[in-house]
Amino acid sequence: MVTAPTRRILTTHAGSLPRPQRLVQLYAHRVNGEPVDEARITAEGEAATRDVVARQRDAGIDIPSDGEQVREAFFLYVQRRMSGFGGQWARTGSREFDNYPEFAEARRQTLATKTAVSNFTPPMAIGPIVYEDRAANEAEITGFKSALAEVGGGFADAFMTAPSPGIVATAMKNQYYPDDQAYLDAVAEALKVEYEAAIRHGLILQIDAPDLALERHLTYADRPVSDFVAFVERVVTTINKAIAGLPRDRVRLHVCWGNYEAPHDQDVALRDILPAIREADVSAIMMPFANARHQHEIKVFRDIPLAKHQSLIVGCIDTTSSFVEHPEVVADRLERAAEMIGDPTRIMASTDCGFDTSAGMGRLTSDVVWAKLRSLREGADLASSRLF
Repeated sequence: MVTAPTRRILTTHAGSLPRPQRLVQLYAHRVNGEPVDEARITAEGEAATRDVVARQRDAGIDIPSDGEQVREAFFLYVQRRMSGFGGQWARTGSREFDNYPEFAEARRQTLATKTAVSNFTPPMAIGPIVYEDRAANEAEITGFKSALAEVGGGFADAFMTAPSPGIVATAMKNQYYPDDQAYLDAVAEALKVEYEAAIRHGLILQIDAPDLALERHLTYADRPVSDFVAFVERVVTTINKAIAGLPRDRVRLHVCWGNYEAPHDQDVALRDILPAIREADVSAIMMPFANARHQHEIKVFRDIPLAKHQSLIVGCIDTTSSFVEHPEVVADRLERAAEMIGDPTRIMASTDCGFDTSAGMGRLTSDVVWAKLRSLREGADLASSRLF
């Protein structure tokens, strides 16, 4: 298991945390092609990292991240570290927006008022994908470790996120490689730089793979579910190749159906994809079970159990709603998960997804986010008192 089992339920989260508005503005200006002071972005990002690390300790998070403060978005940042990306294209919208035109228009109007980094028009692969800026990755990790040292302990471990090759390859359209698998392999080879660096620096590696659920209602919306499952299987195989040789007990996988408020009634059923997902050679799988659409699917693990070496990192906090979950609600979710998994030492408490997946796109204010994380801690303590 990622971090050895304890007699209490550990807390973590999915990665991104609210960024200061001044940092969001800098990222938005840069994405829009406006001139920005790169030194100021670096300084603001480093300061924000120190702040969120200290706040995580104060909120009772056991396994923190750097909050992705020095990245403008959870996967778009790779275009600044890798060569081969350029131009842009319009990402296919979800079928749910076609089914709910009033909602889609209201959402469009809301997004139009935001200062944020959009992932709706990502770049494309127009040349060989090669990881060029290793210094940026090393600087991010060094800054995170420095922030951890500054707070003087209080954490059980720490993790660093990196995107799945599948989300990069589906969101950043292939205009160069002869086929999708060749592109997927090239992206995975480049991402190995970040995968290996996280482990080398003593951090847990979290691979963010929303593609393993999200792409069903995006890229594969008009195709049979069997085609999507085949895609999931290909991506999992590719991930396994990319992490071969890394210690399995230091790698976890985050899967979700998309971190946005919407009907989500086109989401693929967990039962359809879990058999493929659990083939990932990781020690823990993180999935969202706080949101209203997928809470019930925790029961699937009773019928389709994880591998014996795998643990479940349970999404207990909804990252798209400002309701602050009562600690008893968190505890109930964890106790139910423990029942489905069959062993309370194989679960961990987390959020459904990140709180600011693309800079400025998060729905929740910073004060609400930190209140939610404090409630996560309190709920995990309640569940621990009952389960151990």
